[in-house]
Amino acid sequence: MDFKSQVALVTGSARGIGKAIAEGLARRGADVVIADVNIDDARQTSAEIAKIGGKTMAVSINVSKSEEVIKAFQEIMDTFGRLDILVNNAGITRDSLLLRMKEDDWDAVIAVNLKGVFLCSKEAVKIMAKQRVGRIINIASVVAFMGNPGQANYSASKAGIVGLTKTIAREYASRGITCNAVAPGFITTVMTDALPENVKEEMKKAIPMARFGTIDDVAHAVLFFASTDSGYITGQVMHVNGGMYM
Repeated sequence: MDFKSQVALVTGSARGIGKAIAEGLARRGADVVIADVNIDDARQTSAEIAKIGGKTMAVSINVSKSEEVIKAFQEIMDTFGRLDILVNNAGITRDSLLLRMKEDDWDAVIAVNLKGVFLCSKEAVKIMAKQRVGRIINIASVVAFMGNPGQANYSASKAGIVGLTKTIAREYASRGITCNAVAPGFITTVMTDALPENVKEEMKKAIPMARFGTIDDVAHAVLFFASTDSGYITGQVMHVNGGMYM
């Protein structure tokens, strides 16, 4: 996979899965934009990725705010003049059982996780359609297909991403734009590391491969969808969950 001369934007990429994706793209030659609501962390990650090679920049963005999204995309175009890859990775959780879930927590998760994909994809398509080429990869989740107690808002937002992915794919395939999604299962993160061992062991029992995935497992799937190797694939979801959902 060679991304030389390509520009990639990864939202929510100051750390975790987004950072791993950004690093993978940079190692393969892409110029990478680190976009995150925490600009200090984004700048630090950008500085780290700059050591890999290629150009990089950090932008502050709350993906649920249209004015911030438009401003960030303008900064990217002013700097690079093009955009080839968009990875919609930014996301939040506000977990609670349905009857206890606050309306504000529902709205916040839908706004960032789903509306954010809509706003960023809309701006990306404007650019990519003129270029007649582009890759959009959305990060969904296994809970979009299985549901999960305490995550009505998160599950709904990720299921919405799947429908949005397929619609974008149908609308813009003729413009040379592909749109696919990656749906991670249980991935080793700071959050899962903090869980008690007995809880982690119970979670692993639901996974045929009997282990959590890594952030690199997710990044590799995204890199495939971003590459020319996936040129005849659009509107699809790649499940990265160790067999948890089949």
